[in-house]
Amino acid sequence: MIAVDWGTSSFRAYRLDDSGQIVDRRSASAGILTVTDGGFAETLENHVRDWFDSGERVLLLSGMIGSRQGWKEAPYASAPAGAEEIARALVPVNVRPGIDGWIVPGVVTVNADGIHDVMRGEETQILGILHDLGPGSHTLCLPGTHSKWVEVQHGTITGFRTFMTGEVFAVLKDHSILGRIMNSSAPYDRQAFADGLHRSADASGLLHHLFGVRAECLCGDLDAERSRDFLSGLLLGHELRQARGNAVVNLLGAGVLVDRYAYACEVLGRSTRILDPDAVVAGQWQIARSRRLV
Repeated sequence: MIAVDWGTSSFRAYRLDDSGQIVDRRSASAGILTVTDGGFAETLENHVRDWFDSGERVLLLSGMIGSRQGWKEAPYASAPAGAEEIARALVPVNVRPGIDGWIVPGVVTVNADGIHDVMRGEETQILGILHDLGPGSHTLCLPGTHSKWVEVQHGTITGFRTFMTGEVFAVLKDHSILGRIMNSSAPYDRQAFADGLHRSADASGLLHHLFGVRAECLCGDLDAERSRDFLSGLLLGHELRQARGNAVVNLLGAGVLVDRYAYACEVLGRSTRILDPDAVVAGQWQIARSRRLV
C-alpha cells in the first residue's frame, strides 16, 4: 500500500508492507499549492512511479489534497466519526489506468450554538494514536497555526474546536502597532511567556489585554525584548482557558510549539502527555483496513 500525506506545502509518501509497517518513504516540497493546472496525478507519478511499476495498487491520500484547492474535494464526514465512518466517506480519484486512489475526507462538527468547525488531515493523525489513548474519554490538542482541541470517546471523534492563535500572533507581531514596539530578534524569554499566561486570567478580556501590551511598554513596565513572548503567552493563555476538557491534555505534535503548549499547560495547572507526531501513517492504515482495501 502507498500512503500519502499531502498538505499545503509538503508532500510525504510512504510504502507499507502487508502489516502496515513503513518500508520506504519519500518527501518533497511539493504541496498542493505548488501544483499547477491540476497536475496532481503527474506530480504523484514523479515521486512514486517506481512503486506503482513494482506492483503497488492501493493508494490512500490524506490532508489538503482533498480540499477545494486539491485534486478532488472530499466532503467532510460528520462528527461523531471514527475509522469506519471516515472510511465510508472516502472519495476515489483516478491515478492511471487500472489504479484508483482514495482521498480521506475531513471531519465537520456543529457546536451547541449551531457554529460549524472543520478539520482536514488532523483526523487521520488522531486515528493513528487511538491505540495509545485507550478506552474512555480523552482531550487532544494539535498545536499549529490553527490549533485543534478535540474530544475523543471510545475511539470516536465526538467534537472539536479550532483556535487561530498562531495566525493571530503572527498578524499582530508583523502587521500591527504591537509589532512596532517589539524586538523580534530577542532570544526566547520564558518568564515573559509565563507572565503573559498569568495575565490572561485577568477579567478585563482579550481585546483590552492586547492594548495593555502597548501601554505597558510605553510606561516602562514591559520592555521590547520581553513583549513578543509576553504577547505569545497572553494569546495562548486565553486559548487554554477557553479550551476546556479533561485534566490531562494529550499533545499531538513535535518541536518548539508543542514544548510551549506543554509548558503553558503546566503553568496553568493541567497535565500533559506528548503523543507520536508521525501517527498519520497508522491512521491511514486503519482507514484502509476499515474500507477493506488491505
